[in-house]
Amino acid sequence: MDLSTPAARSAFILENTRLQSPPHTPELRLHLADEITPIWKLTEEALLEIGLPPPYWAFAWAGGQALARYVLDNPDVVAGKAVVDFASGSGLVAIAAARAGAARVLAADIDGYCGEALALNARANGVVVGFTDIDLLDAPPPGWADVILAGDICYEKPLAERVLAWLAQARRAGTTVLIGDPGRSYFPRTGLTLLAEYQVETTRELEDMAVKRTCVWAMP
Repeated sequence: MDLSTPAARSAFILENTRLQSPPHTPELRLHLADEITPIWKLTEEALLEIGLPPPYWAFAWAGGQALARYVLDNPDVVAGKAVVDFASGSGLVAIAAARAGAARVLAADIDGYCGEALALNARANGVVVGFTDIDLLDAPPPGWADVILAGDICYEKPLAERVLAWLAQARRAGTTVLIGDPGRSYFPRTGLTLLAEYQVETTRELEDMAVKRTCVWAMP
C-alpha cells in the first residue's frame, strides 16, 4: 500500500473512518475510527508494515474533547485571536476554535497524516484551519499566537516535561495557555488554574474507563 501522497492518505482516512460527532462536541463532525472500522484493530506491527504511524488522529481523545467543549462554550477565549492547537491530532480543538470565531488557527502535529485528517475534518465543519508538521518545540513559541491550546500532552514523561516547559515560556511572553487533561500520569498536580471539569465519554478500547473526569486548566 502506497501512502506517500496526500491523495492516498486522504483516501485511506476516508476508507478507514466514519464521519461522526464526538460525544462531548455533538455540533462538530469528524472522520473518526470506531469499533466497526478496520483501523481500530490494527496492531503497531501491522501499521508499520503499511507505513502508517499509530493513528492518533483517528480518535477524539478525552483531553481534546474537554478543551473543544470549553472553547465552544466560552468563545471569548479565542474570538478574533490567533490560535495554535498544539499536538492537534484529528484537529478537533482547532476546528472548535475556528467555529468559536478565532481570526487565525494553526493546527500543529509532527504526524503528517494529521494534515490530511485535519483538511477532511475542517471541510466537514465548514471552517479553514492551517496546518504544520514542523515540531514547534524546536523553536521558541510563536510570537504571533494569542492563545495556545493543548490537549492530552502528558502521557509520556519526557514529552510532558518538554511541552510544559515550552508552554510556560509562551505564557511568560503573554500568550494565553489552556490545557485539556483527563488525569494523565505526568500531568502536574500544582501550578495551574482549574477552569472547567467534564465527564467525557470515551471507549474502553482507548482508556481505562468508559467515562473520564477531564479538566481544562490555564497557566496562570
